[in-house]
Amino acid sequence: MIHARSGPVDPEPDTSVRPPLVRELFLVAGLFLVYKLGRLAANGHVEEAFRNAGHVWDLERVLHLPDEGAVQGLLLHGHTLVQAANTYYATVHFPATLVFLVWLYLRRPRHYVWSRRVLAVLTGAALALHLLFPLAPPRMLPAADLVDTGRVYGPSVYGDTPADDSLANQFAAMPSLHFGWALAVAVGLVVATRSRWRLLWLLHPLVTLLVIVGTANHYWLDAIVVTALLSVAYAALRPPARTHRPRQAPAGQAAPPATIPAPGAYASGTGTQAAGTGAFEARTGMRASGTGTYGAGTGAYGAGERTTRARLPGIRTRRTPELPARAPRAYARSGARR
Repeated sequence: MIHARSGPVDPEPDTSVRPPLVRELFLVAGLFLVYKLGRLAANGHVEEAFRNAGHVWDLERVLHLPDEGAVQGLLLHGHTLVQAANTYYATVHFPATLVFLVWLYLRRPRHYVWSRRVLAVLTGAALALHLLFPLAPPRMLPAADLVDTGRVYGPSVYGDTPADDSLANQFAAMPSLHFGWALAVAVGLVVATRSRWRLLWLLHPLVTLLVIVGTANHYWLDAIVVTALLSVAYAALRPPARTHRPRQAPAGQAAPPATIPAPGAYASGTGTQAAGTGAFEARTGMRASGTGTYGAGTGAYGAGERTTRARLPGIRTRRTPELPARAPRAYARSGARR
């Protein structure tokens, strides 16, 4: 048998579940505004941020986590490499997340709603932690002895005076939303796509982790804490179920049958049908033979009846009823002789 090729393909977007575009634009813009205002509201806690940085650094040494300086040492081997890391940190964070949401909105509306909710929950939890636990990055901590690669090699997204920086809160290191958003983007693409190479999306958070640690903008614990928060968000918000649709033929072509019979199968089936017809005829012959047997039995019954009248004279016996026209010939002759 020759089997036609079939398998799941990417379904067409379900526009019935796609949220209105204008509403989503206002919603995403509002979430971004809350994000920026929340980070600025946590700014200015300089002494508490440095004190917490010392505690986090000591805790990492107790937990035997790798030294952030080892990763930075790899970047400092080449001027181009460290500049590429700084550019990645400054330019990939927001655009990658925005492109991810736009693509989901257009091609995977169900996954868009799910991922947007996950990002909103993650960002809200991170902002709350920024307010409760201000933290200076390792590039500011003297005990870490790390280089501020953005300021030395460029480009840098932060101002020269962290306490008065009105563009960004430099004391919001924990948790790292750079890594949290990158991980959410990768997981969202892995879940929403069906390519055999979709696990390669996980390279995005991996590269982001090496960049934020190598540029001394975050500790290892910053990434660990945001991963825990993201896990809680995924546990509370389940992804939409996948839908499988059969493969469709190109436009203008008829869809191939699921199973194509091999040559000679029809002839074999005809022979089988003929054999079945012969078997039916054989069974019909057996039934005709049975009719003859019935006729013979009837004749025997008629002979027995004559014998009974001969032995018991004067006794009136029941007369054999007339036979229908379709009765066997032997039975008719026995009745006629009476």
